[in-house]
Amino acid sequence: MDVILTSDVAHLGKAGEVVRVKDGYARNFLIPGGLAYQATEANQRRMTAEAGRRASAAASEQAAAQERAGQLSKVSLNFTAKAGDGDRLFGSITTGDIAAKLAEAGHKVDKRAIEMDEPIRAIGIYQVAVRLHPAVRAEVRVWVVKE
Repeated sequence: MDVILTSDVAHLGKAGEVVRVKDGYARNFLIPGGLAYQATEANQRRMTAEAGRRASAAASEQAAAQERAGQLSKVSLNFTAKAGDGDRLFGSITTGDIAAKLAEAGHKVDKRAIEMDEPIRAIGIYQVAVRLHPAVRAEVRVWVVKE
């Protein structure tokens, strides 16, 4: 049976593709689960229309992320922390701390969207990447000064 996938299915295909599967797999799993439609002329037109809507939604989402990235790139965060010899911090500045400071500045960002290889453990100026969209990243400047 030929079906049109409505979402990505592992080891089978991506959304919008027409694939041939066994009748039982389509009738018992894919179609009832909302993962596929039977490949008819009407369903193909419907999937084409949905693909157009999805593409326009993705484009507007990316444009909004670009605009937000422009705003975030202007943000500079200041942290004061106790430091010892060699300007090493007693503790560290983590993604959670950066997310909290961004929220205080009016930019709500999930801490998992902040990309740091490891926490900041020394006095200095850092550029921290914030992933807003799979194709959009913003750089936020973080200043860590001695208390």
